[in-house]
Amino acid sequence: MTDRSELVEAALEVYPEGLAVMDPEGRVAFWNRTAETMTGFTGTDVVGRPIPEALEPLTLCRDCQVNFEAGRRMQVHAQHKSGHDVPAIARCVILRDELGKRIGTAIVFHPCEQLSALPHGETSEASEVRQSQAEMHDRLETEYESFLHQDFEFGVMWIAVDQVPELRKTHGARACETMLEAVERRLANGLRPGEEVGRWEDDEFLVLSHERSANALASHAQALVGLARTADFRWWGDRVSLTVSVGAAMADRSETLPYLLERAQGAMLASERGGGNHITLAPRRQP
Repeated sequence: MTDRSELVEAALEVYPEGLAVMDPEGRVAFWNRTAETMTGFTGTDVVGRPIPEALEPLTLCRDCQVNFEAGRRMQVHAQHKSGHDVPAIARCVILRDELGKRIGTAIVFHPCEQLSALPHGETSEASEVRQSQAEMHDRLETEYESFLHQDFEFGVMWIAVDQVPELRKTHGARACETMLEAVERRLANGLRPGEEVGRWEDDEFLVLSHERSANALASHAQALVGLARTADFRWWGDRVSLTVSVGAAMADRSETLPYLLERAQGAMLASERGGGNHITLAPRRQP
């Protein structure tokens, strides 16, 4: 039979918020996976030692004149192991034994909604995403302009990864970004010559395609769905099965580019409403 303490430790290890338990002398006794993901400091770095200086802001709530048992939340700014700022919401609870004696402190923390910022104002990862989005926007406008004046077909696939919301909640923003990078590489491997994939929204992709018909576009989208499903994504030993929802739309020379994108996005949202891992082909614009 599994020891009760082992069960408790296993549960705390996968707790979706960062969790640090410190003994009365201020040494770290427990440091879970989310804490590692958020701060870059592993359990090996911190357990048995005083908390690193870069992370001391997380402990400031211990010293405030507040009701610890109420778990009052405070915004603090720690520093990631790689050097950038980690804004977090932290709360501390004094741990006591059955006689009321203090035996340690638990610190629970999770990221603020805002991005952790480097000195220039945003994370390097966020900067790369913004650059990818800008490049994709320019390519999209160029391709659509060519479509209007040349004899070839043009379509788009709007792709969302179904696991993004849950992964961000349970494993954090860094895990989510790493997963999206893996999906983008897998999608790129399935493109036809002349096609392109890039980030569109923060956690979605756009594929520019030159398939000759709506049926061919849908068939191609089905192949990309299969590629995404075979992506083997792991984070700190946890394997995450990936699926995508796709909205596919063939361009029409009687419509504007924003309308084409609106149709593709609407089809993608219909796929998500269907439970994810679906392909929806957007109908042509009605005369």
